[in-house]
Amino acid sequence: MTQNQADIGLIGLAVMGQNLVLNMNDHGYTVAVFNRTTSKVDDFLNTTAKGTNVIGTHNLKEFFATLKRPRKVMMMVKAGTAVDDLIAECLPFLEAGDIVIDGGNSLYTDSERRMVELDKKGVLFVGAGISGGEEGARHGPSIMPGGNPKAWPALKEIFQSISAKATEDGLPCCEWIGEGGAGHYVKMVHNGIEYGDMQLICEAYEILRDSLGCTIDEIKDIFVTWNKGALSSYLIEIAGNVFAHKDKDGSPLIDKILDVAGQKGTGKWTGISALELGLPVTLIGEAVFARCLSALKDERVRVSKLYPRKKLTPPADKAKKIEEVRQALYASKMISYAQGFTLIKEAAKQFKWTLDYGSIALIWRAGCIIRSRFLNDIKKAFVKNPNLDNLLFDPFFQGEITSCEEGWRTTVAYTAMTGIPAPCFSTALSYFDGYRSERLPANLLQALRDFFGAHTYERIDEPRGKFFHTNWTGSGGNITAGSYSV
Repeated sequence: MTQNQADIGLIGLAVMGQNLVLNMNDHGYTVAVFNRTTSKVDDFLNTTAKGTNVIGTHNLKEFFATLKRPRKVMMMVKAGTAVDDLIAECLPFLEAGDIVIDGGNSLYTDSERRMVELDKKGVLFVGAGISGGEEGARHGPSIMPGGNPKAWPALKEIFQSISAKATEDGLPCCEWIGEGGAGHYVKMVHNGIEYGDMQLICEAYEILRDSLGCTIDEIKDIFVTWNKGALSSYLIEIAGNVFAHKDKDGSPLIDKILDVAGQKGTGKWTGISALELGLPVTLIGEAVFARCLSALKDERVRVSKLYPRKKLTPPADKAKKIEEVRQALYASKMISYAQGFTLIKEAAKQFKWTLDYGSIALIWRAGCIIRSRFLNDIKKAFVKNPNLDNLLFDPFFQGEITSCEEGWRTTVAYTAMTGIPAPCFSTALSYFDGYRSERLPANLLQALRDFFGAHTYERIDEPRGKFFHTNWTGSGGNITAGSYSV
């Protein structure tokens, strides 16, 4: 058995784990591996890892004996109790100063808890969000590590070596995010934005197909063109590839795929966190609900017979409509990122994390699923103003939103009139209109709350923080109710 030779160990040899191991091996690191089903270790060493410096082990004692100190153990297992169970199994072999890395899609509160629990034992915990899927893991993912900051010096070289590199400047798409669950929180919001991006693309596709009468080949060409401009991104690029793919009979494969979407939960977690923090992250929420609605396939088929959609005639100004759809997609995408970053900022305030928002934008530029051209513009916005409340305050985004606004509104109105569902286009515009409104009808809402529940309200002619209650069914008059609100 090889003693103290491995630079890092990895437990969990599903595809993501295997690809990360091969990636680390390519960059000169010796990796020890272990899997609960030990035959998987042998299969890996005899196939894809054959000829590498990967060290296979068949039990935890053997696994830990191969690692250099401080020992770095990366866990690539299913999020939840499986991570806790594996940590418990590893604890007898861990010493003060050793590092445990959870590379799965764990809930950030679990990472917070694990860091605190392991810190009491002198073990350094890191929750590392990893984006890019199987391909990214093999050739360069975006990595978002957070947890115990004492661990970062020992991990920085490895993680930044194996991460994707931005084409603009060659910088690694990996940087320390922050303490506790910050890494997994940022990865969670990344995934929420990913939900939103994909739903926006789907809405654009449906408008082009069902309302504008575009063929799949035409839609492919439209997406290829869009990918050369401001919308340039990984998801726009691969959507074009999807539209280009033919089934064995020569027809577009996309037309044969059942319209029922799956999900693994990170988008839902993002929506729950937004509700807990009281922030209107509406686009991600609608994207999650759109997937839930798609799952009601049988009911949708039955209801479609009761409320048939009117046959649509493609408009005469088709090229103009296509450009308006592009503008709606671009503007809505900017709203999605604006909402995502406000959520990250509020979480940082709540959990007392010190985060670099420009750096977060930079590490999403390559390797990850939501990589896109305007992430550089987000970085510039936070460089100009590190305390930026919302991307909509930045001059670049103000200019882009303004230039797209007419086409955005026209598209949302057009979908409403033609019966094309566009929940994310619509909610993005509603958020924009609400956020830019100096006065909202929430004054009536407060009056109604005070009427039925004596919840009090503030007045525009009195200082903020001074609350009043009215006897709405009595003789009238205001009663100061103290500085509180329900």
